[in-house]
Amino acid sequence: MTRSVFRFLSRQPDMPELHSDRHLLRLPRFRDFEPWHQLRRESRAFLQPWEPTWRADELTERAFRQRVLRNEQEFHSGMAVPFFLFDREESALLGGLTIGLIRRGAAQSCMIGYWMGQRHAGQGHMFAALQLAIPYIFGPLELHRIEAACIPDNVNSLRLLEKTGFEREGLLRDYLKINGEWRDHLLYSLIGGHRARNGKTPL
Repeated sequence: MTRSVFRFLSRQPDMPELHSDRHLLRLPRFRDFEPWHQLRRESRAFLQPWEPTWRADELTERAFRQRVLRNEQEFHSGMAVPFFLFDREESALLGGLTIGLIRRGAAQSCMIGYWMGQRHAGQGHMFAALQLAIPYIFGPLELHRIEAACIPDNVNSLRLLEKTGFEREGLLRDYLKINGEWRDHLLYSLIGGHRARNGKTPL
C-alpha cells in the first residue's frame, strides 16, 4: 500500500457523507435493503440494458448484505467509494454513484459509474450527485483524473457527462459485457487543476 493511500485512509471517517440542501451521498448500510430492493426491482427493465446481467440472487437480502460488506472493505482499502444517493427532503433512495478503480502512484485517477431508479430519472438528481462527488474526488481523495465509460447509444448518460464537463477521448472496443453482450463504450474524462479544452471548468 502506497504512502498516498495511507494518507487517504488516515483522513477518512468510517462512513463518509457528502450532502447539499437536497441530496446526500453515503455508503450503503444494511438497513437500506428494503428501499434498495424496491427501487431496483421496479427499475429492472429500465436498468438492465446498461448493466451486467443480473444474477439469480441479485435482489436477495443475503446478496445485499454481502454487497454492503464488500463496499466497506473496498472503501477502507482505498480501492473505491461506493455511494448511495438520497433525496434528503423525501428521505428516499434515488440511485447510486461509485468512485471505483482508484489508482494511486503516477496515475492518481479513478473510474465513476452510476445508476438511477426509473421513477427518479430525468430530474437532475445525478447531475447534482456529480456536483457533490467531483469536488470530493479532486479534493479529499487527491486524485487528478476521473474517467467514465458509456455505451454509445445511452444518450441520457452521454448528455449528463458532457453537461458536467467531461470530454470524450475515444472508443473502447468490446469493453464490458453488458446484459449478456460485449459492448463498445465511449471513454470520457475530467481532469482536475486546469480548464478543460472545451472551455468548461471542472466542478
